[in-house]
This record gives sequence, C-alpha cells and structure tokens, in this order.
Amino acid sequence: MIVRNKARLVAQGFCQKEGIDYEETFAPVARLEAIRILLAFAASKGFKLQQMDVKSAFLNGFIEEELYVRQSPGFESARFPDRSLVCSVEEFPAQIWVCDGFSRQDLVSVSHGGDTLIVQIYVDDIIFGGSSHALVSSFSEQMSRKFEMSLMGELQFFLGLQIKQGPEGTFIHQAKYTRDILKKFEMSDKPMTTPMSTNTALDADEDGEAVDQKKFRGMIGSLLYLTATRPDIQFAVCLCARYQASPWTSHRQAVKRIFRYLKFTPEHGLRYSSGSSLSLRGFSDADHAGCQIDRKSTSSTCQLLGTSLVSWSSSKQASVALSSTEAESVAAASCCSQLLWMKASLRDFSIRFRKIPLLVDSTSAISVAKNPVLHSRTKHIEVRFHFLRDHYEKGDIDLIYVVSANQLADIFTKPLELQVEGVDNALITGRLRANRPASLLSWCDE
Repeated sequence: MIVRNKARLVAQGFCQKEGIDYEETFAPVARLEAIRILLAFAASKGFKLQQMDVKSAFLNGFIEEELYVRQSPGFESARFPDRSLVCSVEEFPAQIWVCDGFSRQDLVSVSHGGDTLIVQIYVDDIIFGGSSHALVSSFSEQMSRKFEMSLMGELQFFLGLQIKQGPEGTFIHQAKYTRDILKKFEMSDKPMTTPMSTNTALDADEDGEAVDQKKFRGMIGSLLYLTATRPDIQFAVCLCARYQASPWTSHRQAVKRIFRYLKFTPEHGLRYSSGSSLSLRGFSDADHAGCQIDRKSTSSTCQLLGTSLVSWSSSKQASVALSSTEAESVAAASCCSQLLWMKASLRDFSIRFRKIPLLVDSTSAISVAKNPVLHSRTKHIEVRFHFLRDHYEKGDIDLIYVVSANQLADIFTKPLELQVEGVDNALITGRLRANRPASLLSWCDE
C-alpha cells in the first residue's frame, strides 16, 4: 500500500555556467574509500567521530537571479500547442542545498588554534570529529542553530556500515546485513571455511541448466554491497558477477558457497588500529589470462594507510594482455591512479606524500616502467609504460619489487586456501595458510 506520494519539479541542472551558478547545485557524495580513509585517520589520531543528520535534505534558500524553467513534457498548452510553457521560479517555493560552504565538497578540514576539525558529508548525512571537544561541540551547536539537524551522538551506523569505536581502534563490519541476506536467500546449508575452492574454474557452462536470472542478480548485488567491509570475498564475488547475463547451475553453486562462507564468518570486518602510522603504500598484481572464456587477465590492487586497508579492487582487464608484463603493467597503472587520488584526498587532512611505494612482484614490469628507452617489444603497452614512467620520474610513486609470497594484492586475483580461526567476535582473526604468511592478511590481524 502506498502511504505517501512525493513529487518534485527539478530544473535542468546541467545548464549551469561556470563562474555564475556552476557550484551552487552540487550535492556532495563521498566515495566509500573516502569514508574508510576518514575512519582510519580518526582511529590513528584518536578522534571520536560523531554523526548528525539533516532533517530536510533540501533546505530552503534564496535565489537572487531571475530564473525561468520550461514545463515538463506532457504539459503543453492545448490552446497553443506550438508554444512551450515557461514558468517563473518566483511562483514556486525554491528549495536548494545551502550549507554555508559545506556544499562545495564532501570533505572539509578546519584548523583552529592548533586543533583540527574534520567533516565528511554524504548528501544529508554528516560525520565530524576533531582533536578538541570544544571545537566539535561548537560546530554541532552552530549547525543546529542554523539548520534543523538531528544530533545522533557517537558514530555507530553509517551507510549500512556498523562502526565500533574504542581506545584500541575502530572496527567496521556488516554483521547485521550479513545475517539479513542469509535469511533472505534462505541459506541453511553447512558453513564453509573458504569463499571459493582453489579448484574452481568458472566458464560459460552452456551445457548446464539455466537458473533464475533475477534471483541470481539479486544475490550478486547483495554480495557486492557487502564487499565494502569484506575484501576476503572481493575476488569470488567479482568472478561470479561476470556471469549475470546467463547464469547456470555451476555459477549458482559458486555463489552459494560464498554465502556458506559468510555463515561461517558473519562478523568479520576491518579493524583500524589507533597506533597505526599514516604512511601510504599500494600493492598491485595480475593473473595473466585468468579468464576461461576470453583469456583476459585480472587486475588486483590494494592500498593501505599505515596498517589499515582502506581501498582494494579486483577487475577483469578491458583487453587481452599479450604478456604477463603487460598484464602487470596494466594493474600497476590502475594502482598508481588510485594512489594519486588518495594522495590528493589526504591533502585535506594536511598529510602530504612524496614517492609513495608501489609494490609489484614483476621485475619485468618494473624495468619497463623505469626504462627511458621504448623498444619494439614494449610497443603494445606504450600508454601504461608512459603513465607509470611519468609519475615515477615526477617522484609521485616509487616502484618496488616484492616477492610473490608477500604480495597482498594476490588475494584479489585467485581463490586461496583460507583457514579461519574464530577467537573473538569483535575482531577478525583470519590466518592465511598454504604458502602465504600471516602478514598477507595483516589488515585483519593488526
């Protein structure tokens, strides 16, 4: 039953002119990586994050310009069908997002008398914290006086993420959401200790039996949202997501195994230590010709702020790599791009980096990126070669070799044997066996 219908006339927001009204219609939306960076930064500095919510996402404001909008399609005048109906905005209540400078960007950092205030905005949800309790209280009081705000106290739940702040650090997880999707899809099978078997090799499986596409896509969509705090299922979910167009029985069984793994580890998540440093480093790896159908490679990257894993990815490359060197270069270029974005984002926290370590387990890819001479064997990777070499020469990144056994990004390129030992529900206690050191999953141990 429909309880309430809402309608809103939206003027064309893509016709602004820079310098006049270009910045006045921007609704700030932070990326999940930005949220995790803020949580890691606050944990490292010992900030206690607070949360507030705008009661009305669109706040009443004043429009100084003379503004007219064309009526929506279907409202043409029957008397003058060849004329467009134009209305003056003065006849309607004007509602725009106005927040005294906070609408300009999704993150605001303010320094006052040696104290720091950090404000993160996601449309109408605001996270804030700082080194001074007086500065934080002053900010919340000023916002409450100017706008109708709901002060929600200590940050505990944000965008579906459950957040637990303590003296030893911050723990983020999606335990409630995990139990909800297990109940939704009626997963009562025996739990599994790994999200995917190392012997699994998914392909088109056209000889199998087709399954319900709508339900399969619903399962994949639910799991993709869960990867916001569960990097351990990132590769398995992304691999199964490739077969959403025509899922078969083998694909559904692979997805069910991920759910059975979640049943065994419902309260796993990420822990950001309060004693972590704020150094930035990245790892990149590639599985050359790993796809069984088109032989495209899989790129994997992860970026850490100190010991806190704040960003990761696992994706199939857009084109077929002719060599493992090319595949590794594509992955390294992707990781470099993400590191540059994080470097720019961390400037808002007054943190600056130079020569960010990018660890790659391919000496040939590193040699090609550092070599100033482009020879015939590297013509097919010329673009990535120049991109990496350009930022290496600028001093933005420093390409460093790391042995494959210590390559953290390897967990996003292929299924690995994980043996999880449950000790404490509040902390992740995953330990990686089978030729991988425990430090590979340092994001959950430290």
